[in-house]
Amino acid sequence: MPPRRPLIAAAAAAAVVMTLAGCSGSATASDTAAAPRDGYPITIEHALGTTTLDAKPERVATVNWANHEVPLALGVVPVGMAAANFGDDDGDGVLPWVTEKLDELGADVPVLFDETDGIDFEAVADTKPDVILAAYSGLTQEDYDTLSEIAPVVAYPEAPWATSWRDVIAFNSEGLGMADEGDTLIADIDKEITDAVAAYPQLEGKSTMFLTHVDPTDLSEVSFYTANDTRSAFFEDLGLSTPASVVEASSDDSAFSGTISAEQVDIFADVDIIVTYGDDELIATLEGDPLLSQMPAVANNAIVALPGTSPLGTAANPTPLAISWVLDDYLALLAEAADKTT
Repeated sequence: MPPRRPLIAAAAAAAVVMTLAGCSGSATASDTAAAPRDGYPITIEHALGTTTLDAKPERVATVNWANHEVPLALGVVPVGMAAANFGDDDGDGVLPWVTEKLDELGADVPVLFDETDGIDFEAVADTKPDVILAAYSGLTQEDYDTLSEIAPVVAYPEAPWATSWRDVIAFNSEGLGMADEGDTLIADIDKEITDAVAAYPQLEGKSTMFLTHVDPTDLSEVSFYTANDTRSAFFEDLGLSTPASVVEASSDDSAFSGTISAEQVDIFADVDIIVTYGDDELIATLEGDPLLSQMPAVANNAIVALPGTSPLGTAANPTPLAISWVLDDYLALLAEAADKTT
């Protein structure tokens, strides 16, 4: 799981240009469309270059985390996609919400790319894609250039691993030639979230931070996801707020995590709820630590410990299909923690 490339056809002189200017959490195709959205060629601007599509793709491949969920949510089965390498509790390389969608579509599991050691460019090329979706990814410029020799690539709008779930849908659906359908999907998920959150008024405004994987054998440092990370950004969708301390620590827009000495932990005195990967044993360890136990969230046991190797823990990083799958359970856990705050 992230903390983490045919020559692009030259744009014709009469090209209809659609520019997607990546604005984290807000850019959608409808915001930026400057011409009829079914017109081709389509040009998509992103952090690693400019991608031109001359026609609606028929064979779609995706790399890195969760990009395959956009075509699947829109009824398109990729010819190949990255195998799940985090939270895959049954070891089949496919997370449960993806399995459910494939079953719903009556489709077999696509070719799975093993990305344990990075992108398998040969495997991607073997699927003969017309487009490669990677709006949520950690592509380097070298990765992008290599993939672009296979097919046009839709990369992230601003920074690696920082694309909001809305922009993941907006950019990838544009790459599919399905921008309108992408807008509808965003609106549907937004409504689902709003309706679900309404049942938990105790969440409103509770300041929440997400600790990264805590090493119980070394609590000398506290590592956390900054406000730039999609896990932390999702709190705002759920009616929660970002603590001022985390906002201040997130001034570097390129950093999705940060670390401080445990001796400085008092800066997180404004945190009501902590979310992290772990279990009851980890919570007990935090509560028994002389420094970390001073955090109000720890002192109040207002901690949501997610099993990091399970689908539930994986789905805390919001993706188009995972949101619906995890939403009710995640909100219930957060509400239980909110009830313990003072």
